[in-house]
Amino acid sequence: MSAPTLYLAPGTCALAVHIALHEARAGHELVRLDFAAQQQRSPEYLAINPKGRVPALVTEHGVLTETPALLAYVAQRYAQGQLAPLDPFAFARMQEFNSYLASTVHVAHAHGRRGSRWADDPASHADMLRKVPQTMAECFGVIEDHYLQGPWVLGEQYSVADAYLFTLSGWLRSDGVDVAQFPKVADHRRRMAERPAVQRALA
Repeated sequence: MSAPTLYLAPGTCALAVHIALHEARAGHELVRLDFAAQQQRSPEYLAINPKGRVPALVTEHGVLTETPALLAYVAQRYAQGQLAPLDPFAFARMQEFNSYLASTVHVAHAHGRRGSRWADDPASHADMLRKVPQTMAECFGVIEDHYLQGPWVLGEQYSVADAYLFTLSGWLRSDGVDVAQFPKVADHRRRMAERPAVQRALA
């Protein structure tokens, strides 16, 4: 079986998948895209992922995109890593959390950097940017109060959801939010930073 190839770019949510692959001890290849050079819009990459975004994972069966899908794939394909619960309800709860990160938290963050996706008027972009600290703080308030059971997202069991949360919580400072106002999230970041797989992915 050929090793999967992960397409990623620094500072993006693809870090979560990179961490998961290391946690699973799954051999993999990396292709880093230079967003500043618009490599994600190149014909070569659009042939792999027509959305022009990362992550994309080239597997033995085909290409997968969208972070929640990739995380579920890694957890199930490399089940020896025990990165997702086997119980259907617990697995669905993990997917609920990952979907919230993808559909709500990531979008709130993107309003500060990718306003052109939603509006053409520069004044609208500026208005969206001003709103980001509020919306991101609200999102992480939900995570702090309702999702992060501790020490990990699912309680005692570490999962791919933790890699995803670590990745997005890393955006808080640049979004004008002090992570210290969310003690459980801050503690989660400290725990994650100590994990060898996280250190390898960041390196």
